[in-house]
Amino acid sequence: MSSSHRSEILDPSLLMILGISLMATSYALSSSSSLFLTQNGADMSPFSSQPSRSIQFVQKKLSRKIVSVMAPQQSERKPSTTGSVKTRMTMTEKIFSRASEKSQLNPGDNVWINVDVLMTHDACGPGCISVFKKEFGDNAKVWDREKIVIIPDHYIFTSDERANRNLNFIRDFSIQQGIKYFYDITDRSDFKVNPDYKGVCHVALAQEGHCRPGEIMIGTDSHTCTAGAFGQFATGVGNTDAAFVFGTGKLLLKVPPTLRFVLDGEMPDYLLAKDLILQIIGEISVSGATYKAMEFVGSTIESLTMEERMTLCNMVVEAGGKNGVIPADATTFKYLEDKTSVPYEPVYSDDQARFLAEYKIDVSKLEPLVAKPHSPDNRALARECKDVKTDRVYIGSCTGGKTEDFLAAARVFLASGEKVKVPTFLVPATQKVWMDLYTLPVPGSGGKTCSQIFEEAGCDTPTSPSCGACLGGPRDVYARLNEPQVCVSTTNRNFPGRMGHKEGQIYLASPYTAAASALTGFVTDPREFLR
Repeated sequence: MSSSHRSEILDPSLLMILGISLMATSYALSSSSSLFLTQNGADMSPFSSQPSRSIQFVQKKLSRKIVSVMAPQQSERKPSTTGSVKTRMTMTEKIFSRASEKSQLNPGDNVWINVDVLMTHDACGPGCISVFKKEFGDNAKVWDREKIVIIPDHYIFTSDERANRNLNFIRDFSIQQGIKYFYDITDRSDFKVNPDYKGVCHVALAQEGHCRPGEIMIGTDSHTCTAGAFGQFATGVGNTDAAFVFGTGKLLLKVPPTLRFVLDGEMPDYLLAKDLILQIIGEISVSGATYKAMEFVGSTIESLTMEERMTLCNMVVEAGGKNGVIPADATTFKYLEDKTSVPYEPVYSDDQARFLAEYKIDVSKLEPLVAKPHSPDNRALARECKDVKTDRVYIGSCTGGKTEDFLAAARVFLASGEKVKVPTFLVPATQKVWMDLYTLPVPGSGGKTCSQIFEEAGCDTPTSPSCGACLGGPRDVYARLNEPQVCVSTTNRNFPGRMGHKEGQIYLASPYTAAASALTGFVTDPREFLR
């Protein structure tokens, strides 16, 4: 064989090496040719109803040159004992890391986490309890009776037999299991004679000290994400997942990537957190944060009270978010001082943490907003809807039924000195909120309480605390939409049928905007009364 022919024949082992290298190069080419999306400093227009993000695509130049070929390693390669390179993590990733007992996690990792608090209520409790008994046995015990919170709140003040049966079902289970935190109601004719009854779960969880920085909270309700205001991971799950947690205290979850929202600027005195979250949802859409963490930071966030932070995190699920989270600070710690003795450990995003995208908002440029029917992302300026006639106004729910929400509404009524032109329904979230309406003086009112101001304005008397008509329910639920009417509401969803009648039209708004609309009978910018 000639030398020229011999030069074209390669050793089989070298061919194998070259093959491996070529495959690796091919993989590198396909991987590095992907498009990188950057949304840092995205333009969040406060005036447009359409997203106006600045999106930049970058395509990297590729090299097809094979730099070197290495011979296969002959000896066994042992794992490194000198440590590993750790990627900086976000708040949510750090919380997952603690709960899964893993030092390093990345978005997309599936991990078993240890749950700190599991919450269920009368609407979903019977379902997850039934699954628990089926899978673990009729006589099985829950994993920790002090880490389960069961709160009746959805369909309480109704004569509906099935709703009442649900309440009896969760009561029997709680007694059988010795659940420490079961907030029962036995006399539905007068909630005040039930000292254990609280009201809306998401507000009661905070008031009763179940929300703590750095922890994992799982609930059978999509608005469990409200608790993220305390710097913890909180999300809603289905009955099957909750049943598994009942029995084991664990849950398999995927680590979500994080969207970061930087809100800076002085908050105008005619805006509330509801306007901020409607702005964000209108910008990224109801699917813009699907299975993503939404982290809120910035000088505006730092200035918010805990209840306002709860409003912000409450509605991240309306953007598809897995969870919302706000770094714990002095405001958080002050709120928790008299509410829990359980030790907790806050976590914070690293300086170089990886965010899928970052959005920057100048809050000082925003105006009062509403979400028009039939979607929370159908954003519009309140002043653009001034010709929309409303039939009623609803102030309540986990989103807009907290003490500060009613104080805000009272401020508008006090400033106007007028009476409402449409029926205005008031549904305190919890028994504590109800008491505040009758005891706390409204600033600048000369000592008047919310209840006095509401009465002078011609509103309905504040009713028993519960979820009320936020999600419709039986026909006899207080303030339910039983006719195809237009309602301006401080609640969180405006899908067809959400508050009852499938042809009802719901305009989501802040307590300021809701109160202003009650005074005029039209969707109204609250600046008309707050200037």
